[in-house]
Amino acid sequence: MLSKNIKQNRIEINGKPHQFLHANVFMRVVVSVNAEIVHEDVKMGSDGESDQASATSSEEVHSPVRVRLRNNPGRKISTEDINKRLSLPADIRLPDGYLEKFSLNSPLFEKPLSRRLRRVSLSEIGFGKLETYVKLDKLGEGTYATVYKGRSKLTDNLVALKEIRLEHEEGAPCTAIREVSLLKDLKHANIVTLHDIIHTQKSLTLVFEYLDKDLKQYLDDCGNCIHMHNVKLFLFQLLRGLNYCHRRKVLHRDLKPQNLLINDRGELKLADFGLARAKSIPTKTYSNEVVTLWYRPPDILLGSTDYSTQIDMWGVGCIFYEMSTGRPLFPGSTVEEELHFIFKLLGTPTEETWPGITSNEEFISYNYPRYRADCLHNHTPRLDNDGVELLSKLLQVICVLFSQL
Repeated sequence: MLSKNIKQNRIEINGKPHQFLHANVFMRVVVSVNAEIVHEDVKMGSDGESDQASATSSEEVHSPVRVRLRNNPGRKISTEDINKRLSLPADIRLPDGYLEKFSLNSPLFEKPLSRRLRRVSLSEIGFGKLETYVKLDKLGEGTYATVYKGRSKLTDNLVALKEIRLEHEEGAPCTAIREVSLLKDLKHANIVTLHDIIHTQKSLTLVFEYLDKDLKQYLDDCGNCIHMHNVKLFLFQLLRGLNYCHRRKVLHRDLKPQNLLINDRGELKLADFGLARAKSIPTKTYSNEVVTLWYRPPDILLGSTDYSTQIDMWGVGCIFYEMSTGRPLFPGSTVEEELHFIFKLLGTPTEETWPGITSNEEFISYNYPRYRADCLHNHTPRLDNDGVELLSKLLQVICVLFSQL
């Protein structure tokens, strides 16, 4: 198990390989005595106004629910009362005249808040309406969605607007439905916050908190050489957010630097849950077309659809290596090449190390050479012994389950 040692400021690893299957086993990585980000020689954005907890705060973000305010004749209803009642951001700006609408005998404060009443109240404030947000810059475009940088008229804060085009015959893409359903229940300091959902005939717009850049952009801006203090800081937050997901039986399934967002305070947050899945049992049959090729574990590359949290932990190992060295670990352009990179570093599997592998049609067709495992120390000059051992455990996670396939 990983344990914290502040005085020595290093990672301690005392666990056995078969124990390293879930994020909670890895998450207690020491950041340092000073847990603030060490600023690289890079220009960071100026947002950083998220009301989420910082990297060193309590891991879960709690919102008040079903708050009942007593009828106190001597006190006026305040914006703070409304915010607590509806679980709104502290810096929300209520529309003119909104407070005056409610007397102290208003049902909003005298009765438990129903889902319908909360929805009506949020709509009156401005949530769920396109006109509440101003589009600024286009950040990116995909098959189903376009992402814009925007600004909320309610808080004057920057937001990210993910505009999903709706086809009349097909409706909302399943990835969008999946992302909304999961993020509504995932409230954590290291998971991007979904602020609002706007549904029209032509589009479904998801309003997220805005973060300055993703880990890929951060790497590029740093000349692919992140300060090792920040490597540990980012790894800790990645594991903490992932642990929260795994404890709630949610697999991200698409971990990559582009899906890890970072603000100027060094807060890292998991984003893009379009491929995420809720799992009800440790292993279950899913699609094997998940995870960007460079971060996909070998059993998935060979067609397995039975997987669990280990699919995310392999991705963590690849990202840890990339942060430490500035280059991707397995940059294959095809499945065959990706597996070749993996086996060349970790060794070609045999019937002894991976029972049943010699019967796998995909593996047989590629006819890989018999590689012996290389020493990770030769590829990670900036990692100490503990760091290399941690990386080794992350990349062995998948091997532990080989005998179960």
